[in-house]
Amino acid sequence: PDCQLTTMQTRNLALFVFACAALAVAVSGEVFYQEDFDGAWEDRWVKSSFKGGDEGTWGLSAGKFYGDPDNKGLQTMTDYRWYDISSKTKDFNNKGKTLVIQYTVKHEQTLDCGGGYIKLAPKGVDQSKFGGDSDYSIMFGPDICGYSTKKVHVIFTYKGKNHLIKREIKPETDEKTHIYTLIVRPDNTYEVQIDLKKVQSGSLYEDWDMLEPKVIKDPKAFKPEDWDENEEIDDPKDIKPAGYDDIPKEIVDPEASKPEDWDDDSDGEWEAPMIDNPEFKGEWKAKRIPNPAYKGKWVAPDIDNPDFVDDKELYNVVKSNSLVGFELWQVKAGTIFDNILVCDDADYAKAQAEKVIVPFQKGEAEMKELADKAEAEKRKADEEAAKAKEADGGDDDDDDEDEDDEDDKKKKEL
Repeated sequence: PDCQLTTMQTRNLALFVFACAALAVAVSGEVFYQEDFDGAWEDRWVKSSFKGGDEGTWGLSAGKFYGDPDNKGLQTMTDYRWYDISSKTKDFNNKGKTLVIQYTVKHEQTLDCGGGYIKLAPKGVDQSKFGGDSDYSIMFGPDICGYSTKKVHVIFTYKGKNHLIKREIKPETDEKTHIYTLIVRPDNTYEVQIDLKKVQSGSLYEDWDMLEPKVIKDPKAFKPEDWDENEEIDDPKDIKPAGYDDIPKEIVDPEASKPEDWDDDSDGEWEAPMIDNPEFKGEWKAKRIPNPAYKGKWVAPDIDNPDFVDDKELYNVVKSNSLVGFELWQVKAGTIFDNILVCDDADYAKAQAEKVIVPFQKGEAEMKELADKAEAEKRKADEEAAKAKEADGGDDDDDDEDEDDEDDKKKKEL
């Protein structure tokens, strides 16, 4: 029948539907900020003077290993320095919206101590003095210092106070580029991804202490005077044996005898040494028995917290955002930041990462693998050359010894 589609028409229709769906993903979300450090990036970023002469130098680099030499990111350049820098975003509020923060971090220097986190800051923050004292609404990203600190921060500022996530999130610590994504949803849930894989998720109510607890222990309650918390008591029927306290701790050694060469006049009067008394049992203590009056450990009763105020919009921590920035300390510089995206669509963020970042990561990994292989081969060749040189040196010594023996023989013949 005429209404039936041919195989080619069906295929073209499917491609058209797919293209429309992809386009819908691409345009459905609002982008509040996007930065890939192309072009005149210094016109878009303001370097802070917050730490004066202790501020480190920023530069652009694709790194030692890369998927594209022209795809460069913002790199810390000076060891033992503070790094404070910011860029203006659209003015936005995340009320009623999903909020997505995504960017890449590459600790090319094998970071031993330093931050790699990003911040969103509200209106009113002075970019020329942006730093650790500046207000912010969200701080997100990796922080590494020795063996004790290896975490991904997710900090929200709520009613003027910074609240750290109570869950542990481990960062990547190798030298490769990694994608860090934070998703905060209007249903008061969140998700943290590393390289587009979920590593933590849950409820804003449960994983932060932004709200006062709903229930508290009654501060007016006190333990009753007759409340007995002793699980065991002395057995009242257990009586200390008569004469128990008369048993001495030490006694004279019955096997000791005065040495034959002991002279009372010169050595003094001989006294036998003391030894531990095997009959001595220590301080007497009555046997312990279960306490029939035991009521358990007293705990104050729970009551509704009069200070608890629910907030159905707990997720709305960004009220009037104006800046995105980095406020860091690094002992060893070299971290590269790139592909910063702040938007309201998690699907759009994922599509951008898969289109731009994932291919870069693959190329970077291939380049590093080849470099590691070449380095291993060079190291092996150097070791073999060193062994060969050592062996040749040993043969030369043997030849010298043979020549010395021959000279000695000739001298004897003469």
